[in-house]
Formats: sequence, C-alpha cells, structure tokens
Amino acid sequence: MSTLKIKGTSSGEVVLSANADGSQLSVDQKIIGANVNNRPNPAPLIINGDMRVAQYSFQTSFTKTGVNDHSGGAVTCIDRMYTGISDNGTFTISRDTDVPTGYGFVNSMKLDCTTADTSVAAGSFHSLEYRFEGQDTQLFKKGTSNSYAMTVAFWIKSTVTGTAIVELVDDDNSRHICKTFTVASANSWEKKVLSFAADTTGALSNDNGRSFRINIFLGAGSNLTSGTLATSWASRTTANIAAGQTINAASSTDNNILITGLQMELGEYSSTTIPEFQFEERGASLRRCQRYYQHHVGSDSNCAGIGFGGFRTNATAQLTFNFPVEMRADPTVSQVATDNMICHDLADGNNINVDSVESTIHSSTGGITVQFTLEGTSGVAGDSCHLIPTGSTPGVTFSAEVG
Repeated sequence: MSTLKIKGTSSGEVVLSANADGSQLSVDQKIIGANVNNRPNPAPLIINGDMRVAQYSFQTSFTKTGVNDHSGGAVTCIDRMYTGISDNGTFTISRDTDVPTGYGFVNSMKLDCTTADTSVAAGSFHSLEYRFEGQDTQLFKKGTSNSYAMTVAFWIKSTVTGTAIVELVDDDNSRHICKTFTVASANSWEKKVLSFAADTTGALSNDNGRSFRINIFLGAGSNLTSGTLATSWASRTTANIAAGQTINAASSTDNNILITGLQMELGEYSSTTIPEFQFEERGASLRRCQRYYQHHVGSDSNCAGIGFGGFRTNATAQLTFNFPVEMRADPTVSQVATDNMICHDLADGNNINVDSVESTIHSSTGGITVQFTLEGTSGVAGDSCHLIPTGSTPGVTFSAEVG
C-alpha cells in the first residue's frame, strides 16, 4: 500500500512524500500560500497596463489642444492610456523598451518633454488617465455596504523627483479620493502601491459611459493644489485634487517619464502583499483595446482589417469595414492622412489615391460603410474595389473611446 505524507513549512512550501512498493518518491512543490489571490475579475481590470498595444503610434505629440479642463478630453498613444494636459508644456509620447528588469515587462509608455513650462499657471495640469465604462465597474460594488477597497500600483521612472498624486474619480456621483506618492530617485524604476478605502456612497451606472477614472498627476497648478488633499472619499472639489503635488513633468526639456505595469486590484494591499501583475496574452489585450479604437488598412501588426466595396461615382467610393470585435458605440471615422490609401479597381486594375472621408453611409458597433472622396475622376461607377495601404502613415481609424 502506498502512503502520501504532506508537510507544511513556515516558508509556504509543501513537501509531498510518497512510498510505493518500499521505495520512497519525494516531490517538493512550492505554492504561493498566503499570497494566493482569488481575484473576482478573470481578466485584468486595467486593459493594456503593460503598454504593449499602441495602435495610435502615429499620434505622438500633444499640447493643450482640445484638452481644456481636468475632466475633459485627452489624447492617446498607448491604447487605453489617456494623457490629459492643459497648458503645461509640450510632450512626445512613445512606446519604449526601457522597463524594470526581471518582472516580465517588455514595453513602457514614455513621455518626453519637448517644450518646457517652468511657471505652471493656476488652472494648468498634466495627467495620465485611465477610464472605465460603468458596466465594467459593477464588481467594485461601490455605493453598497459590500464595496471593495481598491489598490492601484504601477512602475515609474522619472528624471524629476518629488511628490505626485493619484486620484480615483467617481464620475457618476462627482466623488473622489486621493493619495500621494514620491519619486525618490531620478532615472530609477520604482514601484508604487497605493491603497484606497471602500466607498459605500454613490453607486456606479451600469452602462457604456464613463463612470470611473484613475488619474496620475504629473503637473498641477494652484487651482488644483490650494486646498486639502481628499484622502477620504468626498465630493469632488478642484482645490483638493492635487494638494501636495511638487512634480512638474514640464519643468525642463531634459525631462522624461516612463510608466508601465499599471494595475488595479480589488482589496487593500501593500507593496509586500499585492499580487503580481496580471499579464494577458497580447492578442487578447489587442482585442479588448479594439472595443474602443481600431486601425484598418494599416501596414503593421496592429491592423484590424481592410475595406471592400465599389465606386459610387467616378470620384467617390463606398467601402465597408467589418469590425473584428464589437465596438463600445458607433465609432467616429478618420483618415490618418491624405493619399495614404489606394482604391484598387478589381475590374481594370486601376489604382486611385484616396483623398478624404466624405461621409458615413451606415454605422453600427459591428461594422461601418464609408464614402471616400478620390483623387481625380478616373473611377468607374459600379466597379468593385478594395483599399490598399500606402505611404508611411496609412489607414483609416475608428474611435469609440470612453469620453
């Protein structure tokens, strides 16, 4: 008869010893023990927190254009990572390969200051922002007696040292809570772990609109810093958003800030107890990103598909695009650049440059038909055609980002 002995150790190791026919077989198997985390979310709460997907890679420079307040618009280079700025320097965003060593990361988001702002105006700010749809926040149980505490963690490498703010924002109920973190050493990767209390006030909407945000402030003027930091959940007050902020990422054109490994966990964790970053296979991460943004007729691995259709007149063509995943809402269509695609006539082989998007014929979350204006009048009405990428920035984009 065989026997199985199980012995636990204080280090979290389990030793399995089996006797079979008089010979002893031993297997040492280390298990995580107290660090086992039964996440209520099967996939990471934050999509693309390892910064691997960058469908927006052609859109890299940003200033205050179109971003006029701390709850308004933002631009994106790394998918799902919004960068909001209001009159606080000029930056170039890129996906970089500088990462903390030994933790499985291959990419980071890099912000390189190209125009400095050494005197931050009262209403100015600069933040990295992550936005949640309301229907993706229901497991937070916010606004109930079972509401979860939350922990936000990320890696940061900065030429600028000092204090900065992380803010959680409940947009449905105009509530927030904030914590400080310190960049202690310049040009060194540091991991930051910040826990936030549960909020039993204010349930989040169960819809596809913006309900919840994480803001990491990289600069803030006195309008955002003149109050008392909201370290407990409270009604959102501008003066209490970033009190204590000293880091100004735009203080010099020598400044670079890199961030990766952005994660959020339900529950209260410290730097020693937080679960490891929840990596996701890149294809799965890309598909989750494509709910919000898709780049078609591209020339790289981010290309989501191509368009097929026909010439409507000798100067226009109607093309249909089928989306590989359902988008959050009917998307807005944009051509990346003029003459960055060729409309190929399948009947006579003629190639005609595409000038611009003229109109949307039909739009849904599953696909769209777009009418394009062509260069010249050499199209043949009724002929079938499809699009071919050309140039350095080819393609057409579809955006259904969380506003």
